[in-house]
Amino acid sequence: MPLTPKENNIPLSKFESMLKTNSVYFFDSIEFEEIIHYYLDFGKNSLAKKAIQLGLAQHPKSVLLKLLQAELLIFEGEIEKASILLKELQAIEPTNDEIYVQQANICSKRDNHTSAIDLLKIALTYTDDEADILSMIGMEYLFLDNFDDARLNFAKCLEVDFEDYSSLYNVIYCFDMKNKHKEAVNYLNNYINKNPYSEVAWHQLGRQYYILKNFKEALIAFDYAVLIDEYFVGAYLEKAKTLEELNNFEEAIENYKITLELDDATSFVFLRIGECFEKLKKTTLAIQYYKKAVHEDPLLDKGWIAITNLYSKEKRYRKAQFYINKAIEIDEQNTVYWRKYAEISLNLNLFEEAVHAFQQCIVLKDYDITIWLGLCDTLCFLGEYEDALKSLLKAKTYFKDFAEIEYRLSSLCFKFKNYSKGALHLKSALFIDSEYKFIIKELFPEVYKLQEVKDIIGSFKKTS
Repeated sequence: MPLTPKENNIPLSKFESMLKTNSVYFFDSIEFEEIIHYYLDFGKNSLAKKAIQLGLAQHPKSVLLKLLQAELLIFEGEIEKASILLKELQAIEPTNDEIYVQQANICSKRDNHTSAIDLLKIALTYTDDEADILSMIGMEYLFLDNFDDARLNFAKCLEVDFEDYSSLYNVIYCFDMKNKHKEAVNYLNNYINKNPYSEVAWHQLGRQYYILKNFKEALIAFDYAVLIDEYFVGAYLEKAKTLEELNNFEEAIENYKITLELDDATSFVFLRIGECFEKLKKTTLAIQYYKKAVHEDPLLDKGWIAITNLYSKEKRYRKAQFYINKAIEIDEQNTVYWRKYAEISLNLNLFEEAVHAFQQCIVLKDYDITIWLGLCDTLCFLGEYEDALKSLLKAKTYFKDFAEIEYRLSSLCFKFKNYSKGALHLKSALFIDSEYKFIIKELFPEVYKLQEVKDIIGSFKKTS
């Protein structure tokens, strides 16, 4: 039942007046239903409960009010009480579809989705609102990850109500989850043949073509969507992304800018415009929009990284360092920033700062192999071989049988004149991947010249 605004709702005003004055007024059961629905929809459950109590006092046999009581009990988690009440109501009105809907709701809350579907199918035989029940059945199938049966039920909703766009989205979602994008295209084309002015269908068709990398067809679909609805922000966004794929960056920028006129600015749009300008080699404009992106959302790491990457490409490392420092000030727990900080520091020959950045990554549990190797190599460059060895031994606990680690361990052991351990690590490294032996030559040329090392490498070549 549609809700009447409170100021124009005479039964509601009368009811609230009754509560304030402790008077007792009579309402028919339909008026009580409207009052209860109003309170439930606005989350005023205590007032809804009061209205149910007063309603049942005046209409003790009202199935309609008892159903609302059951609905409230379910909402408040009193499942057993609701279940008993619904069984009583079923005995009184076995053809009331709402009873089965509420019983299905209980089963669903208990994760018994199969029983919920069975109950909803019974409700379907008694209801005047088939689309609503079919949609509920579809949702229960989704809970079971049964996307085929879910899709069939949502499709039936569309047969009842052709403009039920919620069901259309769900049909396409089911196709997506099964990676049936070609089938989705066929379904949408059939739908559009019957309803050619559905901007939602054209938008969804464009999305499917985009996923299939058929960008020209996607662009046509998005063009139709915005032609039908010139205020369709989502379609302009998808159209802009498609134009990017077609390397038409200037037109992509125009479409992104349309979304800024139609809706609130977003960091995502600013970032995409910046990327388009960067691809057009318009660096100043790219930086301008990247800065707008991080101003809109200071936690947008992609924005900060885009700025620092652009300055790094131009070898303007001091500028890159300035912005990555700003990013770290905002979110020092972000390992993406520390990685970038390490990279920029190395380019500026700030090796101690690079070591600190790699160590911060590890403190923040970023255990990627590149972090450990970067830390080791930088420590070696600084002559801090003992710390390099310790970091490699820690890395070895996370990465078993990695040639990159074994060659470095071998070289450091030889450097410390521990020839037996050096030989063991070198043999292990050669066995894992002999192609990586250049690591010794590049990072530890003095070790590579050792006769022991040459003998082990030579012996491995003969045996292999």
